[in-house]
Amino acid sequence: MAGGRAGRFDALRDGGDDMRRGDEHGHHGDEGVRRGEPGAFAELAEAHRHELQVHCYRMLGSYTDAEDMVQETMLRAWRRRETFEGRSTLRAWLYRIATNACLDLLSGPARSREIATDVQEGPASGARSPFAEVPWLQPYPDRLLDLAAPAEGRPEALTVERETIELAYLAAIQHLPPRQRAVLILRDVAGWPAEETADALELSVPAVKSALQRARATLRLHLPARRAQWGPATAPTGEERAVLRRYMEASVDGDLSALATLLREDARQTMPPASAVYDGRAAILDMWRPVLTGPQAWGDWKALPTRANRQPAVANYVRRPGHPRYTAVNIDVLRVEDGLIAEITTFGPGLHAAFGLPAEL
Repeated sequence: MAGGRAGRFDALRDGGDDMRRGDEHGHHGDEGVRRGEPGAFAELAEAHRHELQVHCYRMLGSYTDAEDMVQETMLRAWRRRETFEGRSTLRAWLYRIATNACLDLLSGPARSREIATDVQEGPASGARSPFAEVPWLQPYPDRLLDLAAPAEGRPEALTVERETIELAYLAAIQHLPPRQRAVLILRDVAGWPAEETADALELSVPAVKSALQRARATLRLHLPARRAQWGPATAPTGEERAVLRRYMEASVDGDLSALATLLREDARQTMPPASAVYDGRAAILDMWRPVLTGPQAWGDWKALPTRANRQPAVANYVRRPGHPRYTAVNIDVLRVEDGLIAEITTFGPGLHAAFGLPAEL
């Protein structure tokens, strides 16, 4: 899906006599966009690509879908370039297009985004995990969040801060109806005024205010109870990095005792898109035991540190018996509270390349 769209838009961005002629004439401003000059459009639109992808990621909860939708946004913007009249910024115009592209995807018959209601809990499970209820959830590499970060002091800085990009927040907002989700993101994350949000979504201002009120109430029901105590850091703290190092060492060594000391008693592990929830330290260790130790152990392990959603993460690799190389297995994203691991969200190996990580070692 992304490949075809990428090819069509990249032709505007990367080559072609028309684009070069536009560059030679120096038309790089908004006027050049309105005149339909490929060089001006591609250059200015590309400057917003990374933050638009983060915006689409919040709307959809999926890194791969966000890649597709930001490409769709660029194509729609190019086809509708004559509608950009310069009354708003190009950035706001692109956000409007991106938001509606995501809403179209969410309302389309090709992709069902219903929250799972038949979650299968693991041993010793308690309350449902929002991660297990959102099987399409994927992590977002911090290295790409850094590219989306605005200049220091800009009002849109919140768009890449931890409290609006961490996995708990992403999973929680997926419980909102799509239009409420769009209102919440535009108002509380992008910082748009109610009037501009209403115009972008073709709603009345009272409808926007009502949707925002309902969205905030629903969001509070699905966020972790202790979330208000978390710091608004834009990167893992020193304590979190230390916990990550110990977690990696214990995992590679197959040291279940050391792993036990790192887990809160009420820790939880989920593995989107699988619906199983391992609730409690004992349940997590029981799940790990045959994988790491004993005759059924998978093999030798290696781990590489990384970061996702402004949280510490680790990419795990295993070398199976008789195999010469280590193969990517998964990415664990950790939530650390008071020096202990409170939540592990484990994702499959499909996104290692997005994190700049190899498929084999």
